[in-house]
Order: sequence, then structure tokens, then C-alpha cells
Amino acid sequence: MNRERTPYSTKSVPVGKLGVIAMESCKDLGAAVDKWLVTGRKELCGGAPETFLIKSRCPRFGNGEAKGIIDDSVRGEDIFILVDVGNYSCTYNMMGIENHMSPDDHYQDLKRMISAIEGRAKRINIIMPFLYGGRQHKRVVRESLDCAEALHELANLGISNIITFDAHDARVQNSIPHMGFENAFANYQFVKAMIKTIPNLSLDKEHMMIVSPDEGGIHRNIFYSSLFGIDLGVFYKRRDFSRLVNGRNPIVAHEFIGDSVEGKDILIVDDMISSGDSIIETARDLKSRKAGRIFITVTYALFTEGVERFNKAYEDGLFDRIFATNLTYRRPELADCEWFTEVDMSKYIAKIIDCINYDESLGELINPAGRVIDLMERFHRGERI
Repeated sequence: MNRERTPYSTKSVPVGKLGVIAMESCKDLGAAVDKWLVTGRKELCGGAPETFLIKSRCPRFGNGEAKGIIDDSVRGEDIFILVDVGNYSCTYNMMGIENHMSPDDHYQDLKRMISAIEGRAKRINIIMPFLYGGRQHKRVVRESLDCAEALHELANLGISNIITFDAHDARVQNSIPHMGFENAFANYQFVKAMIKTIPNLSLDKEHMMIVSPDEGGIHRNIFYSSLFGIDLGVFYKRRDFSRLVNGRNPIVAHEFIGDSVEGKDILIVDDMISSGDSIIETARDLKSRKAGRIFITVTYALFTEGVERFNKAYEDGLFDRIFATNLTYRRPELADCEWFTEVDMSKYIAKIIDCINYDESLGELINPAGRVIDLMERFHRGERI
């Protein structure tokens, strides 16, 4: 008997009635996901409610304390809570002072919303694209293990599944072996955006090369190198471990290991742009080696120190385009940068929600190699993508 079933098909039975809670940090993305959910179920199931979004809020008292409130019934529902812990544009008033919400604030509000559900839902699933504490995933000296502690806490609160994207180190899931943890990637969406955006793109060994900006990101770049059948180069960072600058050991130099990049288009794949120091230095080094066009894909475009240095780097010809998802808050000024392309992930998230709600396999969605290969074959045949 064939166990493969079409997600959200009429032959499948959902775990429970679907409900989506989009935290204030994720309102825009949540609305886009909801539209895909409604459209998909109307097409394949013959009908759907006007929205799956559940009204909720986290008001605050004058001293900064808060509470979670759910205005719709969630009894017996399969709840998906979307939260962006990186959205610093959210603010609240405390003692007459406007404060920007930190990842800690967003995480606390998430727990408040879970508490407000009061165990009435059939199941609670968390979609947290930017994993809270994900950059503090391992202990080097006597220091906290923020990510593992948070995952433990969510497990104790009764969460069934956590879905994140491009975790800094997915091995942190080992701290919660009895809870569902899915680490998805935007590989398919990045390739599709590149094909649609970059003129005269050649995805072959003669014209392109993949470069990992550091040794920690090799696994991301191997995926593209293997699928495209092109060479992989790697930079490794020499750090000064005798001192700390802004909480980290400063980089002394970037050393390159790989074949010649002369005349080739370069694709750099990383999980995020934070300050941007590493990416710009990597691009500068590649240009000094006579590389051709340089394209950069990152899951999270943080730009913690603004976009000015990237505008200057673009004007200096150090790179040609940056692709980044809408999985976390982006600086508004990025919309005016001609070198920036936003990659929409709302449809992908909607598909993941559908599969989990109907208790279907996530294998093909989480591991998109087959879809990327099919996309490339269509591209090489000259079909419209």
C-alpha cells in the first residue's frame, strides 16, 4: 500500500482544526502565510475559512510587565505560533520610555501566549525562523547555554514541534531528543530567485564557483556545489584569541583554500549577515584574485551596523547582488538598495504547516534537492521559471 499522500488532500485527516497565531513580531509574514493556507485549501479541499489567524495580543502595563491574551477559542485546535525574535522594530512603553523589543522580550511573549492557551489546544507547534539563542549554542568557557535552555523550557511547556530555518548549529536539537525539531533551508527559493534575477547566469563548472566564507559554513556550500557540479573554495578565519572585541575574538586574516577563481562568477552562501565584516572582506579578497561577478545568499539579513558600508562596497564593485529571505525583520532602507533582493518564504512556510497539520512527511520539503534539480533542468532547457 502506497503511504505517500498529497498534503492537505481530502483523503488525509488533520491532527486538529488549524489555527495560526502570528505574534506582533511576525504579523506581516503571518498574514502572507495565512493567504497561502486559505488559497491552497480552497483549491484542493473545496473550501476553507476566510482566515486561519487567531486574534491575540500581548499588552503591557506601565512598568513594562506584560500578559498574553487570546481573543478567539483554541479548544481542540492544532496551533502554530509564528514568532520573529529578531524583530527589533517592535516597541513598548515603560515608565514613559519607548523601548525596542529584544530577542529576550519576544521569547517571553511567546511563553505568555503558550500560557494563555491554557492547555486547551490539541497541539502547539512553534515556527521560530531565527532560533532564539541560536548563536550561543555551545560552551567554550564558563558561559550560559541559552539555546539549549530555551528548548528545554519549551519542551517542558508541552510544545510538540519547533520549526526553524538554517540554525547556526542544528546539533542543538540534541538537547530535546523527544520533541520534534525541523531545521529547514531556503535553498530552492534562493536558486529560483537567482535564475529570475541574474542575467546571463551559467550554473556550470566553467563559469561559476561556490565559496564558503568560513569553515563553519562548508555544509551549506557543499549542497550547491554538489547539485551544480561546480568547484568549492573555502575561507578560514585566523583569529586573535588573546583578546575580545564586542564579545568575540577579532579576525586577523582570511585565508583561502581552493582552485583559481579568475574570471568566474562566485556564489557565497552563509546563514546571516551581521555586521558584514566577514562578507565584505571575503568579497574583497576574491576580487583581488580576479573573480568575476559575486553573488551572496544569506538566510538572515541583519545588517547590525547599517547598510552604508555595503552601498560603498557595491559602488566599489566588490559584489553584484545579495539575496536574503523575509524570515526575520529587515531594515526598511534595504528596499531602496538596488543590490538587494528579498526572497519570499511565506508559501514554503504554509506548505510546512499543511504537512504537519495533516501529519504528513516533511522529507521532500525539508530536503529540497529533488526540487532544485528539477528547477535546474527546466532552466537549462530554457523553460520559463
